[in-house]
Amino acid sequence: MLIKVSMMKTTIMSDVKAKTFEQGRWGWFILFTSSTTLVCCAMPILLVSLGFGAVSASIFSTLPFLVTIAHYKELIFALSAMILVLAAWAVFRANRACPADPGLAAQCERAHRFNKYALFTSLCFWFIGFTAAYLALPIYHWLN
Repeated sequence: MLIKVSMMKTTIMSDVKAKTFEQGRWGWFILFTSSTTLVCCAMPILLVSLGFGAVSASIFSTLPFLVTIAHYKELIFALSAMILVLAAWAVFRANRACPADPGLAAQCERAHRFNKYALFTSLCFWFIGFTAAYLALPIYHWLN
């Protein structure tokens, strides 16, 4: 009986640790997907605005996939926005619960804090990229 309880506790703890690790990976995923919008749209505009147009041209000639990303920026922004909405739902869903074990609960809360930080950082990246890609020129024309 003692062996069976010990085996059940080990199985439950390994499942919770795997779930906590999976929650931490979710944060990295949303951070990566939203950073593509920053790289394709905001970075070149910032470099050219600061007078580093040659650096921007050099980056685009060295990394030709950036041209493809910039060419399909509507699709990139739409997909990354959907991923951010799904991530926000996953991070702030109502039935999210941490285990009762204090050690595992601390790990769960740490993963949740990391995911919130990654989500807010990703949202900032996305809004900077969106502003640079779609709002900068209309605002410039409106101000002049």
